[in-house]
Amino acid sequence: MLGARLMQLIEAHAPALTRDVVQDLTTNEHTPTFARLKPAQLEERVSSLCWNLGKWIGNADDNVVRQEYEDMGRMRFREGVPVSELVFSLLLTKKHLRRYIRDYGLVDFAGDRVVPDELLPVELHSIQELNYQVGEFFDRALYHLARGHELEASVGAIA
Repeated sequence: MLGARLMQLIEAHAPALTRDVVQDLTTNEHTPTFARLKPAQLEERVSSLCWNLGKWIGNADDNVVRQEYEDMGRMRFREGVPVSELVFSLLLTKKHLRRYIRDYGLVDFAGDRVVPDELLPVELHSIQELNYQVGEFFDRALYHLARGHELEASVGAIA
């Protein structure tokens, strides 16, 4: 299955992908609060996303994603991260992931050619389908992240 093969490729390169996302999060003008968070904690979260993405994509049971991202939203609220930065952090992560899929998922075409080991030949419709699934996952994650942030904010307002 193509999705599984691309997920394996993402997992194999998770450290580099994680490093790129964390670097962007801590230096991007739209996520200034992330610069003061512990880099190891950010690396752990982004790495977890890379390792779990395959099981989360296309999973009809939303409870695991809900729990993970609501918890993250709560934690980021306690750390003082504004919801706008949370939203942008997921958009940024999705951008890096899609770029990675584009760069390492070499589109197949008719004809013979040599493909380097680092590239995975795939059909265009398969890349489109995976991009759709990635987008669907990030939409769900974004909702639960914001929801967790709101839930934590309401607890603080009541207390």
